[in-house]
Parts: sequence; structure tokens; C-alpha cells
Amino acid sequence: MENKVTIHCTNTNTYRDFPAGISLIEILDGFKVQLASTIVNAKVNNKTEPLNYRVYSNKTVTFVDLTDPSGMRTYVRSLCFLLAKAVAEIFPEAQLYIEHPISLGYFCKISDRSTIDERAVNAIKAKMQAYIDADMQFEAVEEETEKVVTMFRNRGFEDKALLLETHGELYSKYYKLNGSVDYFYGCLVPTTKYIHLFDLQLYHDGLLLQIPNRSNPVELEPVIPQDKMYNVYKEHLKFLNIIGLDNVGDMNFANKKGLMPGVIKVSEAYQEKMIANIATDIAVRAEDGVKIVLISGPSSSGKTTFRMRLEVQLMVNLIKPVGLSLDNYFVDRDVTPTDEDGNLDFESLYALDIPQFNQDLEKLLRGEEIELPTFNFTTGQREYKGDRLQLEDNSILVIEGIHGLNPDLTGSIPDEQKYKVYVSALTTISLDNHNWIPTTDNRLLRRLIRDYRYRNYSAIDTISRWPSVRKGEDKWIFPYQENADVMFNSAMMYEFAALRRYAEPILSQVPNTAPEYAEAHRLLKFLKYFTYLNDRELPPTSLLREFLGGSSFKY
Repeated sequence: MENKVTIHCTNTNTYRDFPAGISLIEILDGFKVQLASTIVNAKVNNKTEPLNYRVYSNKTVTFVDLTDPSGMRTYVRSLCFLLAKAVAEIFPEAQLYIEHPISLGYFCKISDRSTIDERAVNAIKAKMQAYIDADMQFEAVEEETEKVVTMFRNRGFEDKALLLETHGELYSKYYKLNGSVDYFYGCLVPTTKYIHLFDLQLYHDGLLLQIPNRSNPVELEPVIPQDKMYNVYKEHLKFLNIIGLDNVGDMNFANKKGLMPGVIKVSEAYQEKMIANIATDIAVRAEDGVKIVLISGPSSSGKTTFRMRLEVQLMVNLIKPVGLSLDNYFVDRDVTPTDEDGNLDFESLYALDIPQFNQDLEKLLRGEEIELPTFNFTTGQREYKGDRLQLEDNSILVIEGIHGLNPDLTGSIPDEQKYKVYVSALTTISLDNHNWIPTTDNRLLRRLIRDYRYRNYSAIDTISRWPSVRKGEDKWIFPYQENADVMFNSAMMYEFAALRRYAEPILSQVPNTAPEYAEAHRLLKFLKYFTYLNDRELPPTSLLREFLGGSSFKY
């Protein structure tokens, strides 16, 4: 008698029996699931699996397409394998580095830059398209890590060998594609035919890999100029290269050798130097009329600690900083705008009383005294409690909030009186040369720890809210980031090793019955790449202390 498995497909909310050992691709065909775009992976009992995964027991399955972040990650990883294979075949002596996201795509560099021109780009694209037309299979291979390390090392992939060597797992999985091998820390699509849309173009001193639009995957993401962000990434990557910590394997090796106290000191000193440089620039600009510093950035970017450290450096420059919170200017709750789902939209610019805010700014800049409003989050009403504020001759107003770079926030204030700072955790260290670390994962882990320690939120709470947070950032923060006079990278090169000890117990509390388990499982798997780092070496002024605790600043 043939063994059977019962599959519950949540996409159709129906049940069907299949032969044991059936693949997800066959199950997909059996349920006739149709989604908005190409289906590229599935959640099996709330855990992401590739479509060639085989089922031997009863399961609950949710098929995932490109509009889901998990689906897009699977697609992009597969596309990156095609790019790496093409570059290796056309330029066998060169090394490809897939470094970081930018301009809604991914910035890549080829070690022999002199050979890369428009003709070379077209050759790479043509080779990638040939792989797609051939419908080649992505084959997952799992072997003892020692053998995998030796295989990568013999092929000249020292970055991958060192990563897996320091990972601490007995077995490791890598991928084959028609004679080529590569490593990726998540699943790929079954075959190359799933890659239906991409582009590649010259971008600064490298290449930009373009991917499908996240909300409408039949179109490419537009190329959004981000020259300032590119320069910040380039500067920090140069710093990592100089100290010899390009990838996580390098960091783990340094940790094993007991070198991390020095790495922490250098990393913290570098960040402090960047803050000091910004303060000095503000002081110079103050002589030309700058009176307001506007600090913006996405969730968990470390804006608050940055502001406090900047204020210290401003005082070193003989400037008296005066803080002002945008939260004071929330409109009453009964007139707060709503989003498309009818929920109160506190992320909206128009959740703030813009006319009153600008009126108060104008008075302050004229040297007048104002009475600061406060917002009662319990009653949802504005209140006045007699708090007064007035700028002195050597004062600068420092305003922190997500809308700081939106020109509509301070429309009545002349631009020459404003200095704008964008703060974000722009992760530059990579797992290996083909596996970047998403900046959103950096911020999500920070927020996860902070929410749990200081706001009594569980991992499920934070993970479930994260898509809404990201949606608000896409609408209200990211479109204005290039308006900044300066960008500050708040990511620390060592921070994932420090975050791991705090994040793992929080993520481990998510049961596999919860929809958030897939994301919790992914993050737990990701954190295992980093060897533990004791945070006792972190100074009390470290930006990470905002999330881990032990800061000398008061929040």
C-alpha cells in the first residue's frame, strides 16, 4: 500500500492527499495555486523551504511569490549565482564582489575593473540569459563541512572556506549549477527558467544588478540616484579593507584569536571621528547662518544616541545644542490621518501640526521665547505645561524625527539655516563575497532586542509589525534621504556578534505554530554565522548600548 501524506494548502485553504516523498512543485500543481507573480518557495509548517523540497509527512504549506520578502530573497540569490557564474566564465582571473543594496538594486564590483565597459556588461548579460534559456537546475549539495571547506579553498574561494570553517556546523550545504559551485545562506529557485527579469548596468566604479519591482514584479525596480549613500558605503568598505575585516569569516577568525577588543576600540573610535567631523562641519556652517540641525533615519538606526553624541561634540565646538522633539507636535488623535486600511497613521507627516511647528521655529529663530506643547499619549490630546524654550546667541536647535529631511516639514525655514543629517545602519561587512547582509536585518535585530527589553514586546509583536514599519519608511523616509547634507552610518562592524547573545533567546520563544516563525527561524540561522562576542568591551557611550542596555546616556 502506497504511503500517503495529507497537505493543507493555506493559499486555497483546502486539503489533499499525495504520495509520500512528493515535491512541493508537484504539490503546487496539484492544488493549482495561482498568485500575483512567480511562485518561488513555500513555507512548510511556517518554515521556508525550496520548491524541490520533498514531503514525507503531513504538512501545512503556504506557497510564496515575489511580492513576499522571502520570495524576493530567493529570486535575488538565484540571480546572483547566475551573475557570479557568468563573470567567472568571461573573466576567469577576476573576482566578483556583491557588496550592498543601493538604488533599489545591488552594487557589484569586479576586481579587474579596467576590463569592465559597456561591451563587457552586455557579454555578462548575454551569458546570464543563455543560462536562463537553457533551464539549468540549481542543485543543493550537503556534505561534511570539512569537505566543503576544502572544496571551496581548492577553487580559490577563501572567503567561503573561512566563513564555513568558523561557522561551527558539522555539515554544510552549497549549490551547483552546471559545473559551477557557490554558497548561499538561503534557498534558491529550482531552475534558471524562474529568473524572468533582471538587468545589469555600469554604476560608478562597478555594476548595478537590477531586480524586479517588489510590488509589481513584472517590471524592474527603477534606478534611483543615491550618490551620497554610495559614497558612505565606499568609505566604510575601504575602512574594513584596510583593517582586514572584509567578511564575517575574517571577523570570526579575529574573535578566535582574541583580537576583538582591539576591533571594538577601532570601530568605536572611527564612529566617534565621523560624529566629530559632522559637528565640526556644523560649527563652520553655523558661521554662515545654520541654526537648525535636522536628524532623520529609519527605525532602530540609532538616531537618539547619535543625537546625544553629536550634542557632546557640538559643545566641544563651543556650540550650545537645544533639543526639540517632533513628538511634541502630534495633532489631536481625532484628527490624525488614517492609512488605506483605516488605521491611525502616526507615521504620516500630517500626523504632525506642521503650521504650529513652523510658527514656533520662526519665533525661535527670531530670538523669541515659545511655550512648548506636549502630547499626552493616554488622552490623545495636546497639552501645555509651561515649558519654555528660547535660543541663545551660540545655540543650535537639534531636531530628531523620521520626517527631518522632508522639505514639507520645515517649508517656512530658509534652506541656508538648516543642516540635515541622515542616520542609518548601512551594513558593510558581508558573509562572503557573494552574500551581503541586508541593512533591514541589522535594524530588525536591534529593534527586536530593544522592544523586548524596554517595551515589553515579544518577538512575535516586533516581527508582525515590521512590514508596516518598513512600509512607512518606504513612503516617508527613504524618498528624502539624499536631501541630507551628510549621512552617518550607525552600523558597527562587530555588532552582529554582540547582538547574537541577546537576540537568540528572544527569537527562540517564537513557536513554530506562529506565522512569524519563518522569519524568526531565518534570523536564528543567520546569527549562527557569528561567533559570540562578550559586550563588556563596549563603552557606555556606544551606539549599541541604546539597544543592549548599559548606556551612560538617558533615554
